[in-house]
Amino acid sequence: MNRMLILLVVIVIVLILWILAVGGRRGAGRIHELDGWLYAHRGYHMEPDAPENSAAAFRLAAERGFGAELDVHLLSDGNLAVLHDSSLKRMTGEALTIEDLTVQDLKDHFLGKSRETIPALEQVLEIFQGKAPLIIELKTHKGNHAALCQAVCRALEGYKGLYCIESFDPKVLRWLRKNRPEIIRGQLSTNFFREDADLSFPLAFLGTCMLENFLTRPDFIAYRFKYRRQPSNWICLKLWRLSGASWTIRSADELRTAQKEGLWPIFENFDPMEK
Repeated sequence: MNRMLILLVVIVIVLILWILAVGGRRGAGRIHELDGWLYAHRGYHMEPDAPENSAAAFRLAAERGFGAELDVHLLSDGNLAVLHDSSLKRMTGEALTIEDLTVQDLKDHFLGKSRETIPALEQVLEIFQGKAPLIIELKTHKGNHAALCQAVCRALEGYKGLYCIESFDPKVLRWLRKNRPEIIRGQLSTNFFREDADLSFPLAFLGTCMLENFLTRPDFIAYRFKYRRQPSNWICLKLWRLSGASWTIRSADELRTAQKEGLWPIFENFDPMEK
């Protein structure tokens, strides 16, 4: 009986620590102004003329009244480029790394089969300012999180539009918490055990369960839609009552579900305005 009692106490303590560890910050800035929008994943991209993360895709999103999610990398000259992968292989067919390029190089690399080139972050900000909010994902590379954060924050100085910053890398959120606490910050996550992620078991466990939240205190969680019922995400959304984003929504049914659950829908490959 004593052993059972001890086991029960241990389980209760572990649960309490788990709940405390994955908590976040509530009521940050203008976070509730991000509610109610539809966010085009990497812009409202349409092949071949408006590929993902292109200026054309972002213009289409803004024209349709959508917000957008976009990916930002730090270039070798300290400027910022909008592209999902560090490697240019998938989008341009070139065996190059975006972090090795300069802002002047961007005009030489065409996306997909289009004549669209890799945009700088400033181009995208200009498209959306005063129109719709942005979810800006920071893509770290070889430990450059501090330099990336600094460059992005400089680029956003004076920007009048509504935005938030998210990242898979908790070091980004730790930097923002310490240096720019006024910025709305979000933890990106998924079930890394189900993904094709080259992570060790400890890192996959930490990432899936978001156990570094006690250090980062995110304002929102952006979890992959099909894994959104993962226990740590449920604790964040239901117990801590953090805001939640859901990626990537690919059908009207998924969109209705995300909206019903109060999540910010990040969609692609369909028109959510079509009935």
